[in-house]
Amino acid sequence: MRLFGLLLLTACLAGCGGRADSGPAARHGGRYVGIGIYSPGAMWQRLAGVEQSRDAAGATLDDDEQVIVVVDSQTGEVRQCGNLSGHCIRMNPWSGQPAPARLTGHRAELEQADVVNQAAPVETKAAGRR
Repeated sequence: MRLFGLLLLTACLAGCGGRADSGPAARHGGRYVGIGIYSPGAMWQRLAGVEQSRDAAGATLDDDEQVIVVVDSQTGEVRQCGNLSGHCIRMNPWSGQPAPARLTGHRAELEQADVVNQAAPVETKAAGRR
C-alpha cells in the first residue's frame, strides 16, 4: 500500500515539469483573472447603448443569467460581462474613463412604477357580477 502511495505522489509531481507555479513571478497563462460572478439585477436590463443582434435568436441583456467580472492583470481594467449576451461594461479607474454606466432608466423610476402597480385596485370576477 505504501508503494502505491509513493507511485501516486511521484506521478503527480512529474506532471509539474519543474515549473515554479507560485510566487510573484508565476505565469498564470492569461491576462484576465476572474474575480466574481453575480446575478444581474433589474438595472442590468436598463443599460443604454447596447447594440441589438441582427440575429433574432441572439441573446439580449434580458437573457443573461450571470454577470461575470474579470480584471485585466496588465492594465487594471475591470469588466462586467453578461454570460449569454456577451455585453461588457468596462471601467479603468487609472485611465480617466468615465465610471457611470449610461442607463435607459433609473432605480427610482422602477421603484415608483412598482408602488403605482401595487396601489392599483385589482378587479376580481366576483366584483364584476354586481
